[in-house]
Parts: sequence; C-alpha cells; structure tokens
Amino acid sequence: MTTDNIKFATSASITCTYGSLTSSATVGRSSAAIDNTTNLYVDALVTVTLTTGAGTQANDKAVYVYLYASEDGTNYDQEEGNSPASDATYTINSPTIYKGPVVIPVATASKAYNKVFSVGSIFGGVMPRKWGIIVVNFTGQTLAAGAATYTGVTYTNA
Repeated sequence: MTTDNIKFATSASITCTYGSLTSSATVGRSSAAIDNTTNLYVDALVTVTLTTGAGTQANDKAVYVYLYASEDGTNYDQEEGNSPASDATYTINSPTIYKGPVVIPVATASKAYNKVFSVGSIFGGVMPRKWGIIVVNFTGQTLAAGAATYTGVTYTNA
C-alpha cells in the first residue's frame, strides 16, 4: 500500500521590488509572472515579508497582496488593457478584478511583518499555468524593506 505524502520544493524568490513602495490606495508593484507549466505544483505557499518605515501609521494601516493569473500562459488578467506579469509599478482599479486581497495589518512603524498564504486556495483549489502578485502599500508611509518567496507543493507516493 502506498501513502500520499506532501513534498515541498526549495523556496524560490518572487521578483517584485516593493521594498521601498510608497503609500497609495491603488498604486502598487506587480511581480514577474511565475511559470507553473514545468513543475506542475498543486499549490504554492507564498511568504510576503516587509518592514514598515519610521513614523506614524495612517490610512488603512495595511499592505494588500492581490494575485493575477494566466490560464493559457500568455494572456493575463487585465484591467483597462493593462496586464501585470513583470516587476513594475502597477495601478489597480477599485474595485479590482484581481484575486484577494491577502491583508497584512501593519499597526506599528519600523517593524517586520511576514504573511504566508496558499495560491491554490485563492484560485479555488487549482493552480494557474502562470501567476503572480501585486503588492499595494496603504500604510501611510513608505515601506523600509520587502521581499517575497514561494514554495511549490506536490505529492509523492511512498
């Protein structure tokens, strides 16, 4: 008899330079797309880390992480003809078509925060061919640091 076991891949960086992102309700930073067509992960666990800047928190006192996807590997979710899929400044609509948000409450200045979430669960249990994140900082201050990683999840029989 075989047993299904979870197997975690080596953690990989998400290319998204949001470490000095200024505060805005809609202007954030999109990541480069992550290609799942070779590894065929059944899920991916994303860790978003950030450090708040000095000063007083304002606005929503939160960082929002949205997810975008491509079903065919070429055409991505888009608003008004603008698609994410590269590490670049990105403005979302309000309301937005993107999945999420994953909310990271940030109540204190000059502190580090981490948030882990499942990509598969956000997409209804099915991983897209390609996907990425959009980070929106609405803390009232510029972030001091930030980086994101993901760990692919598969199953093995043992």
